[in-house]
Amino acid sequence: MALPMHSLLVAALLFSMVIDPLPVVAVKPIPQLSSESMILQDAIVQKVNSDQSVGWKASMNSRFSNYTIGQFKHILGVKPMPQNGLGYVPVKTYPRNLMLPKQFDARTAWPQCSTIGRILDQGHCGSCWAFGAVECLSDRFCIHFGMNISLSVNDLLACCGFMCGDGCDGGYPIYAWRYFVESGVVTEQCDPYFDQVGCSHPGCEPSYPTPECTKRCQDKNLLWEKTKHFGRSAYRVNSDPHDIMAELFTNGPVEVAFTVYEDFAHYRSGIYRHVTGDVMGGHAVKLIGWGTSDDGVDYWLLANQWNKGWGDDGYFKIVRGRNECGIEEEVVAGLPLAEILIRSNAGVDTTVEATM
Repeated sequence: MALPMHSLLVAALLFSMVIDPLPVVAVKPIPQLSSESMILQDAIVQKVNSDQSVGWKASMNSRFSNYTIGQFKHILGVKPMPQNGLGYVPVKTYPRNLMLPKQFDARTAWPQCSTIGRILDQGHCGSCWAFGAVECLSDRFCIHFGMNISLSVNDLLACCGFMCGDGCDGGYPIYAWRYFVESGVVTEQCDPYFDQVGCSHPGCEPSYPTPECTKRCQDKNLLWEKTKHFGRSAYRVNSDPHDIMAELFTNGPVEVAFTVYEDFAHYRSGIYRHVTGDVMGGHAVKLIGWGTSDDGVDYWLLANQWNKGWGDDGYFKIVRGRNECGIEEEVVAGLPLAEILIRSNAGVDTTVEATM
């Protein structure tokens, strides 16, 4: 009696395994970096710098010489927006026939505005969302009204509360701009940034919790309400590069958020694009210009707030026009208000003309 075909196949397979067993190959597991591993890695620097086609150079940036991956993730303070969080936010677009230059740098376009070229340091706090917003609004007060002022990151960080997110544990850039409209923001002279003392050198400790909202100026000669500067509007900018460029060209620097990978911590110069490493988190910075390299690569020019020891003297470039790391998806801004609102104890708003 003939055996069924499937029985013959099974018997043949078993016989072949007995006389010629398959070799067992040991595969070396890929090491997984823990949050306690150091963020700076020689392997990343070598991988980036060994490939000339990458377009940028990496180094062991002194800014993060003592940072672990966990500490680095903490300073990336852009929280993902809730699904229904942007429904009411207007989106700015510009006509396609608006002529724009091939390259643009806000520092040279408005040389009278000293704040545009300042590189700040957020320290160990996940306050990038607040820095990007306050820096851009400061720039825009100068561009639109000739007011060279530095506004307070500390006010926004400490006093915006749950509307903006979780302070040093991250926030939402668009709600920072809403805070400017609804509550205003005091000057840096009134309320300086809390994370200055002891954090001027790379990797300094300890990290700091969100500061308390005291609503009192450190300078006793200043009154909190009288140093408030308000926004007139808060909006998103359409993700088309033309609209982003037009907004920057017309109104001044904008705040952008993007996804940061491990290799970004090692950026030194050139036009960044993601090469290697895992996702670390979301980060917000100030977009100040654009251009095209000699090799024909379009780029954005941005100011970071990781001090001048990181990147290209605190600045970096990233590929423009293909939404690299989501850089063109979350662009927010707003216009400054010409008058300074003063909210009295009686709850009545009065206005005075801004100093021009």
